[in-house]
Amino acid sequence: MKSKAKAGLAILGLASAMTFAAPVLAQDAGFYAGAALGQSKVSIDCEGADTCDEKDSSWRIFGGYQFNRNFAIEFGYADLGEASAAGAAPPFGTAGATFETTAFDLVAVGILPIAERFSAYGKIGLYRADTDITASLTGFPSVSLSDSNSDLTFAVGVRYDFTRNLGVRAEWQRYSDVAADEFGESDVDVMSIGILWRF
Repeated sequence: MKSKAKAGLAILGLASAMTFAAPVLAQDAGFYAGAALGQSKVSIDCEGADTCDEKDSSWRIFGGYQFNRNFAIEFGYADLGEASAAGAAPPFGTAGATFETTAFDLVAVGILPIAERFSAYGKIGLYRADTDITASLTGFPSVSLSDSNSDLTFAVGVRYDFTRNLGVRAEWQRYSDVAADEFGESDVDVMSIGILWRF
């Protein structure tokens, strides 16, 4: 928990510094939208499991408003993919669980222009996640559960603008302590490449 708080504070400080790092340019203000594809990794506890799959494909759609060249507010929806684990459960046979998570997030974005078309950015905010869990045990019907929770999300990335309107982003984002009912909490990390269109 301390490391999560320190990471969040560090990114918040970076975003705040970026907000005042350069003069405001009116032409940088406006709405934008985009989509990203990537890979998610869920930090589930695989101790004792015979098979464990923590990675899956992930996607996110987002939109926001950029107030100036250094600051934006962004809202997104992400499919964080699926994670699963299975192992022997004597005397029944095999037990397993599959986790599927989606999340909405609202973040503040601090942007630091580095060159004419290249910039770095940091994001910090809150998410609301829905997690569906399917548990199975040999010889018994599978059981489906669901859980929802809210917590901190933060990210760092870089952006390259091909034109005034079209850009591409490479990003790492963490959704901290995504809950999975009695299975506990897990961080979800997403590495992605996305496109962005500014209106």
